[in-house]
Amino acid sequence: MTDTRYIPADTTASINGQHVLADDWGTLIKYDITHTRRDGSQQHYTREAYDRGHGATILLYDPERKTVVLTSQFRLPAFLLGHHFELIEACAGLLDERHPLEAIRKEAEEETGYAVSEVIKIGEIFMSPGSVTERLHFFIAPIHRGMRVNDGGGVIEEGEDIRVLDLPIAQALDMIDQGLIIDAKTIILIQHLVIKGICTP
Repeated sequence: MTDTRYIPADTTASINGQHVLADDWGTLIKYDITHTRRDGSQQHYTREAYDRGHGATILLYDPERKTVVLTSQFRLPAFLLGHHFELIEACAGLLDERHPLEAIRKEAEEETGYAVSEVIKIGEIFMSPGSVTERLHFFIAPIHRGMRVNDGGGVIEEGEDIRVLDLPIAQALDMIDQGLIIDAKTIILIQHLVIKGICTP
């Protein structure tokens, strides 16, 4: 019989050594590890982890118009894998030592042009824990058109060239089904709005 209860399991590991492989925009480090397996035996191996700091993401939604505000921009990793289209995403950015709430308010205004007031945190999620140390803070914020203070588009000096999309949430859901929205954080945020009944088609 399967036990459906979940009890978090502790893990035990020791870092025996580390070597920096790259240190530019982020830091790529190769670690020498000894990990204690569930049966008590020890396993020795090496793994690489990329540290680029933590980040935050936010989905702006208009509850009256039943729309969401997304961004569209060039992303090199997606391009390298043959995705030769702009990637559609929720607004996001690195914390750069800032408080997550401070960082995401600034990112929202820079990227979308909206000065958000009521910001709701829904959690912190590891997006790629097998190789990246980043923990992403997830937020949502209700907006209306009167809250838009500029055109958005990002910061030119940071290489940003962002289009702002104002889409009905029903269309955004269809775009997920069609494979047009394929960014994980964006899918999570859109589905959160619908599943929680916060903003539904």
